[in-house]
Amino acid sequence: MKDYDSDLLRQIVRNRYAETAKGSSCGCRPGPSMSCCGASQNGVDAVNRLMGYSGEELGGVIEGANLGLGCGNPTAVGKLKPGETVLDLGSGGGFDCFLAARKVGDKGRVIGVDMTPEMLSRARENGVKMGAANVEFRLGEIEHLPVADNSVDVIISNCVVNLSPEKGQVFREAFRVLKSGGRLAVSDVVATAEMPDHLREQAALLTGCIAGAEHVDRIRSLLNAAGFRDVTIALKPYSRELVKEWFPGSGAEKYVASADIEAIKP
Repeated sequence: MKDYDSDLLRQIVRNRYAETAKGSSCGCRPGPSMSCCGASQNGVDAVNRLMGYSGEELGGVIEGANLGLGCGNPTAVGKLKPGETVLDLGSGGGFDCFLAARKVGDKGRVIGVDMTPEMLSRARENGVKMGAANVEFRLGEIEHLPVADNSVDVIISNCVVNLSPEKGQVFREAFRVLKSGGRLAVSDVVATAEMPDHLREQAALLTGCIAGAEHVDRIRSLLNAAGFRDVTIALKPYSRELVKEWFPGSGAEKYVASADIEAIKP
C-alpha cells in the first residue's frame, strides 16, 4: 500500500463512517453484504451470532445501535465484571457500550470514544432511547484519548484499531489510561501473511479495514513495547467466511483473519 499521510487516512475513515452513521454506507464493507447495508436484520443477527453474541444480547439493544461493523464480541472477551469502568475505542453506534453497561451494572461506567461526530450523535441518541445512564460518549481519536491516566479497568474495541495509521500510539494510549492490572480485550482484523500490493491498494480505498491489518507478530511486538504483558492473539475460525463476504473473489481471506487480542497492564 502506498504511504498515506496519517491525517488523510483518518479523514478518509471519518468521511466513510459519517456516511455509515447516516445510513448510506457500510463502513469498511465495500458494498451490500449479509453483515451490513442491504441486509435483513436476520442476516445481521446471523453474522453476529457467528461472532459470539447471544440472542439475548442482540435482542436487548435497540435497532440502530448495531450497525454490523464488528468482527468479534469484545464484551465477552473482556470478561466484564460489575462495578468496572470500561472504555470502548471507536464506539460507533454504541452497540458494545450498551452491552458492556449491562455487565458492569449501575455501579460501573462505560465510556465510548469515536472521532466521527455523526456517529457520536447517533450513539448519544441511542443512549437516551436505551436509558443507559452509566454510558457516555466522547469525541476523540483513539491515538489521543480524552480519558484520564490510570482510570479504566478494561478497554474493548471491535474492528477499529486496524483502521489507525498509528497502532503503536493507540496501544501506548491504552496503556496510559488503564489502571494497574487493567485488561485490553480487542476484536480486530490482523494479517497472517504478506498481502499483495494490489490488495492493499484496493482495500485502502475502502478505509483500510483489510489494508491496515498488521501482522500478528507485529501486533504482539507493539503491545509489548507499549508495556503490556501476557499478550494473547487468538485467530477466529469464522474469519475466512467473514473476509470472503467483505471482499468476494479477492482472495483477501488468505492473508487476514479476525482475532481476539488480549493483554494486561502490570
